[in-house]
Amino acid sequence: MPRTLIHKGRKIQVYRDVEPGPDGQPIERDMVIHPGAAAILPLVDADHICLLRNPRFVVNETIWEIPAGTLEPGEAPEAAAVRELEEETGYQAKRWRKLAAFYPSPGVLSERTHLFLAEELTPGAMRREADEQMEPQVVTWEQAMAWALDGTIRDAKTLVALLLWDRLRK
Repeated sequence: MPRTLIHKGRKIQVYRDVEPGPDGQPIERDMVIHPGAAAILPLVDADHICLLRNPRFVVNETIWEIPAGTLEPGEAPEAAAVRELEEETGYQAKRWRKLAAFYPSPGVLSERTHLFLAEELTPGAMRREADEQMEPQVVTWEQAMAWALDGTIRDAKTLVALLLWDRLRK
């Protein structure tokens, strides 16, 4: 069935597919094609992590989240994780571990998020992009988990990272 390009952005494309439904009638499905992302849980030490206070204009809120970013064309998720950690926090990590890969919203979005743990961090200078306004903040693991459980943290990739690492680290 035909696929129609609805919008082509800098990083995404929006398509509409038309396919036959169970009764033979056409069903329209809109989808966002995304190149994927890398997300990083930065462990400052055994009891502290680095989170970002990030103004997100789409939801009109400043939210807590882990560093993350879109994969560049041809870029490996591991390379994107290294780049994004330094850009958004200034940290460089000596040890990396892939924790998971998941689809944040597979009903409409093709994005696959690759989640990494970054350890043995060395601080440095942030290299934010011009449109980025996030502020890194080191918080205790206990505080981050409390925020995850009380609804203060509402970002899905951050919740996945915190809850998964909480389980794996025990």
